[in-house]
Amino acid sequence: MIVILIAHIPDNPWWLWLPGRFGFSDSTEIFVFCSGMASALAYGVIFHRAGWLIGTGRVLYRIWQIYWVHLGTFFAVLLSVILMNMTGLFGRDQIGQWNLYPLLVNTAPNLIGLLSLTYVPNFFDILPMYMVLLALLPLMMATAKISPWLSLSLSLALWGLGTGGAIGLPAEWWFASGSTRSWFFNPFAWQLIFFIGFGLVAGWLPVPPRHPVLIGLASAILLASLPFSWSVIFSKVSFFGETRGQWAAWFDKSGFGAIRAVHFLALAYLAYTACGKEGENLKALSRALPRITAFVTDIGKQALAAYAASTVLSPFLGAVLNEIGRNWFNTACVNLAGLLLVWLASRLVGWCKGSSWKNHLNGPAQPPIALAVSAEKSAAVPLAPARRRSA
Repeated sequence: MIVILIAHIPDNPWWLWLPGRFGFSDSTEIFVFCSGMASALAYGVIFHRAGWLIGTGRVLYRIWQIYWVHLGTFFAVLLSVILMNMTGLFGRDQIGQWNLYPLLVNTAPNLIGLLSLTYVPNFFDILPMYMVLLALLPLMMATAKISPWLSLSLSLALWGLGTGGAIGLPAEWWFASGSTRSWFFNPFAWQLIFFIGFGLVAGWLPVPPRHPVLIGLASAILLASLPFSWSVIFSKVSFFGETRGQWAAWFDKSGFGAIRAVHFLALAYLAYTACGKEGENLKALSRALPRITAFVTDIGKQALAAYAASTVLSPFLGAVLNEIGRNWFNTACVNLAGLLLVWLASRLVGWCKGSSWKNHLNGPAQPPIALAVSAEKSAAVPLAPARRRSA
């Protein structure tokens, strides 16, 4: 979530130092992979204990929540860029930068497209993709009853069709010009990394052992990919630049190319080994840096709220950078302020979803206002003893 905020701020200099600049995979793979693991923890138990129908209902309810967060986030961003254009405070055409003129110029059909997810503007692809990944979960759970390997084989087949462009979803279906653009993230391709994460937690896949040979192989994959993915190298050395161009289809982001998958799995394996047995190294780091750990985990626990907040904040933060300049100090201030706001949004949502506010309900009960007013009126009128007793 932290990396996604930095990546979404337009023309953000910190973008050059994100993990995705040094390898073929980036924060999208991390998000989708961890979402698969989280889904196994959240929904796998429901499917096993309450049955397929209840599990499917719970997944549909989550999709319903994400759908409205997607729409709410979009309209909040739309309102902010319109206001920035109207006030003229930030100079640049913010509506055009976010490619939102199609909705304003051809509103009626594109509004239908927005609500039906057949119009998916730039920068708004993540949550629609996540909805499709969750929608595939009941199918995978049904086939897993026959064999988990059948589910994984189905996932691999869908990836083959998606990465090859055989199946996809339209992103500009209602455009008058007849656009053929598909969703930037093809969900039928990206579901592969989602269900690899799901399968590792659900026990469909064996957890790889910590072994020096595997560590060496994963490290070699990351090092070998560096000159082909880091612009400082491939932009200056023609061999790496030309080879990168020839291999473009293999690390295509929209179709989740095979090289991206291999690179991410190598990175994930090294992260897994670095955490130590049962996460002992990560736990030690958390104890050494408790405030940073709390900051990060607060955001991670409310990932959906953090993502929505970062998406709404990013156009404004980019506009601020346009005005004040992108020197190192201004850039640091804007990025850190954005992270602080995302953290505050996550804390607020966590508090609202938690039970802290319910503690105030445990005090002595107070009479409702209407009853209190009625009691005052009754006290002002003398009552007969019998009536008083009955009252």
